Amino acid sequence: MTAPVDSPPRLGLAELVAHIRSRARRQADPRTIAEQVADVLVETKPDVNLLTVAERAGSPDGYTRHTLHTETAFSVSAVVWRPGQVTEIHDHLVWCSFMVLQGAETETLYDIDGDRLVEIGERHRPAGSVSGVAPPDDIHRVRNTGDMVAITLHVYGADLSSGTSVRRTYEQRHDR
Repeated sequence: MTAPVDSPPRLGLAELVAHIRSRARRQADPRTIAEQVADVLVETKPDVNLLTVAERAGSPDGYTRHTLHTETAFSVSAVVWRPGQVTEIHDHLVWCSFMVLQGAETETLYDIDGDRLVEIGERHRPAGSVSGVAPPDDIHRVRNTGDMVAITLHVYGADLSSGTSVRRTYEQRHDR
Protein backbone atom coordinates (compact mmCIF):
# COMPACT_ATOMS: atom_id res chain seq x y z
CA MET A 1 0.00 0.00 0.00
CA THR A 2 1.26 3.47 -0.82
CA ALA A 3 -0.13 6.77 0.45
CA PRO A 4 -0.41 9.79 -1.85
CA VAL A 5 2.60 12.10 -1.82
CA ASP A 6 0.57 15.31 -1.45
CA SER A 7 -1.33 14.66 1.77
CA PRO A 8 -1.41 15.38 4.68
CA PRO A 9 0.92 18.19 5.87
CA ARG A 10 4.09 16.68 7.37
CA LEU A 11 5.70 18.48 10.30
CA GLY A 12 9.45 18.79 9.68
CA LEU A 13 9.42 17.16 6.25
CA ALA A 14 10.42 20.28 4.28
CA GLU A 15 13.51 20.80 6.44
CA LEU A 16 14.43 17.12 6.22
CA VAL A 17 14.08 17.16 2.42
CA ALA A 18 16.27 20.28 2.15
CA HIS A 19 19.05 18.60 4.15
CA ILE A 20 18.77 15.37 2.13
CA ARG A 21 18.79 17.32 -1.14
CA SER A 22 22.11 18.94 -0.23
CA ARG A 23 23.73 15.49 0.07
CA ALA A 24 21.81 13.41 -2.47
CA ARG A 25 22.65 15.70 -5.37
CA ARG A 26 26.40 15.66 -4.77
CA GLN A 27 28.58 13.95 -7.33
CA ALA A 28 29.71 10.80 -5.57
CA ASP A 29 29.43 7.04 -5.84
CA PRO A 30 26.10 5.55 -4.62
CA ARG A 31 27.55 4.06 -1.43
CA THR A 32 29.05 7.41 -0.40
CA ILE A 33 25.76 9.20 -1.06
CA ALA A 34 23.88 6.57 0.99
CA GLU A 35 26.30 7.11 3.89
CA GLN A 36 26.01 10.91 3.63
CA VAL A 37 22.22 10.75 3.62
CA ALA A 38 22.36 8.38 6.62
CA ASP A 39 24.39 11.10 8.36
CA VAL A 40 21.57 13.58 7.58
CA LEU A 41 19.11 11.26 9.33
CA VAL A 42 21.35 11.17 12.40
CA GLU A 43 21.76 14.96 12.37
CA THR A 44 18.09 15.86 11.80
CA LYS A 45 16.54 13.15 14.01
CA PRO A 46 13.20 12.78 12.18
CA ASP A 47 10.44 11.22 14.25
CA VAL A 48 7.14 9.38 13.93
CA ASN A 49 5.24 12.68 13.81
CA LEU A 50 5.98 12.74 10.07
CA LEU A 51 3.00 10.34 9.96
CA THR A 52 -0.56 10.78 11.12
CA VAL A 53 -1.83 8.73 14.05
CA ALA A 54 -3.82 6.57 11.61
CA GLU A 55 -0.76 5.95 9.43
CA ARG A 56 1.32 4.95 12.47
CA ALA A 57 -1.16 2.16 13.28
CA GLY A 58 -0.20 0.06 10.26
CA SER A 59 -2.37 -2.62 8.69
CA PRO A 60 -3.12 -6.21 9.72
CA ASP A 61 -2.77 -7.17 6.03
CA GLY A 62 0.96 -6.45 5.83
CA TYR A 63 3.50 -3.69 6.26
CA THR A 64 2.46 -0.35 4.76
CA ARG A 65 4.56 2.18 2.87
CA HIS A 66 3.72 5.88 2.97
CA THR A 67 5.42 7.96 0.29
CA LEU A 68 6.24 11.31 1.87
CA HIS A 69 8.26 13.02 -0.89
CA THR A 70 9.57 12.32 -4.39
CA GLU A 71 11.80 14.24 -6.76
CA THR A 72 14.27 13.26 -9.48
CA ALA A 73 17.23 12.55 -7.17
CA PHE A 74 15.47 10.75 -4.31
CA SER A 75 12.27 9.64 -2.58
CA VAL A 76 11.35 9.56 1.11
CA SER A 77 9.04 6.85 2.44
CA ALA A 78 7.95 5.65 5.85
CA VAL A 79 7.24 1.97 6.42
CA VAL A 80 4.98 0.79 9.23
CA TRP A 81 5.39 -2.78 10.44
CA ARG A 82 3.12 -4.54 12.89
CA PRO A 83 4.74 -7.32 14.95
CA GLY A 84 5.67 -10.30 12.79
CA GLN A 85 5.34 -8.54 9.42
CA VAL A 86 8.13 -9.29 6.97
CA THR A 87 9.33 -8.46 3.44
CA GLU A 88 10.27 -10.92 0.76
CA ILE A 89 13.98 -11.47 0.25
CA HIS A 90 14.91 -8.72 -2.20
CA ASP A 91 17.54 -6.32 -3.48
CA HIS A 92 17.34 -2.77 -4.81
CA LEU A 93 17.86 -0.71 -7.94
CA VAL A 94 19.37 2.27 -6.11
CA TRP A 95 21.09 3.33 -2.89
CA CYS A 96 19.03 3.53 0.28
CA SER A 97 19.49 5.18 3.66
CA PHE A 98 17.13 4.37 6.49
CA MET A 99 16.41 5.00 10.15
CA VAL A 100 14.33 3.06 12.68
CA LEU A 101 12.02 5.68 14.19
CA GLN A 102 10.05 3.40 16.52
CA GLY A 103 10.23 -0.22 17.66
CA ALA A 104 12.87 -2.51 16.23
CA GLU A 105 13.52 -4.52 13.11
CA THR A 106 15.69 -7.46 12.22
CA GLU A 107 17.45 -7.55 8.87
CA THR A 108 18.68 -10.87 7.49
CA LEU A 109 21.49 -10.46 4.94
CA TYR A 110 22.09 -12.78 1.98
CA ASP A 111 24.64 -13.37 -0.76
CA ILE A 112 24.66 -15.47 -3.92
CA ASP A 113 26.95 -18.50 -3.98
CA GLY A 114 26.80 -19.94 -7.50
CA ASP A 115 23.06 -20.45 -7.98
CA ARG A 116 22.23 -20.58 -4.25
CA LEU A 117 21.06 -17.87 -1.91
CA VAL A 118 23.11 -18.01 1.30
CA GLU A 119 22.29 -16.31 4.60
CA ILE A 120 25.40 -14.39 5.70
CA GLY A 121 24.25 -12.52 8.77
CA GLU A 122 21.60 -10.79 10.76
CA ARG A 123 21.36 -7.28 12.17
CA HIS A 124 19.02 -6.27 14.97
CA ARG A 125 18.16 -2.60 14.69
CA PRO A 126 16.53 -0.81 17.63
CA ALA A 127 14.95 2.65 17.43
CA GLY A 128 17.55 5.22 16.41
CA SER A 129 19.54 2.80 14.21
CA VAL A 130 20.66 4.29 10.90
CA SER A 131 22.27 2.70 7.85
CA GLY A 132 23.13 3.45 4.23
CA VAL A 133 23.51 0.73 1.58
CA ALA A 134 23.92 0.48 -2.18
CA PRO A 135 23.74 -2.28 -4.79
CA PRO A 136 25.08 -4.82 -5.40
CA ASP A 137 25.62 -5.78 -1.74
CA ASP A 138 22.05 -5.32 -0.56
CA ILE A 139 20.16 -8.63 -0.68
CA HIS A 140 18.07 -8.80 2.47
CA ARG A 141 14.80 -9.52 4.25
CA VAL A 142 13.43 -7.18 6.91
CA ARG A 143 10.97 -8.08 9.67
CA ASN A 144 9.49 -6.69 12.81
CA THR A 145 10.60 -9.12 15.50
CA GLY A 146 9.43 -6.88 18.34
CA ASP A 147 6.12 -6.75 20.16
CA MET A 148 5.13 -3.22 19.09
CA VAL A 149 4.57 -1.41 15.80
CA ALA A 150 7.88 -0.51 14.16
CA ILE A 151 8.27 2.53 11.92
CA THR A 152 11.22 3.04 9.59
CA LEU A 153 12.09 6.02 7.39
CA HIS A 154 13.71 5.25 4.02
CA VAL A 155 15.41 7.54 1.51
CA TYR A 156 15.91 5.94 -1.92
CA GLY A 157 18.16 7.36 -4.65
CA ALA A 158 15.46 7.71 -7.33
CA ASP A 159 12.03 9.15 -8.01
CA LEU A 160 9.74 6.31 -6.93
CA SER A 161 6.46 8.17 -7.48
CA SER A 162 5.35 5.52 -9.96
CA GLY A 163 7.38 2.49 -8.98
CA THR A 164 9.42 0.64 -6.41
CA SER A 165 13.07 0.43 -5.42
CA VAL A 166 13.02 -3.39 -5.51
CA ARG A 167 15.07 -4.80 -8.36
CA ARG A 168 14.15 -8.44 -7.79
CA THR A 169 12.87 -10.86 -5.18
CA TYR A 170 14.43 -14.21 -4.31
CA GLU A 171 13.08 -17.54 -3.19
CA GLN A 172 14.98 -19.23 -0.42
CA ARG A 173 15.44 -22.88 -1.27
CA HIS A 174 15.89 -25.23 1.62
CA ASP A 175 18.27 -28.04 0.76
CA ARG A 176 17.47 -31.35 2.39
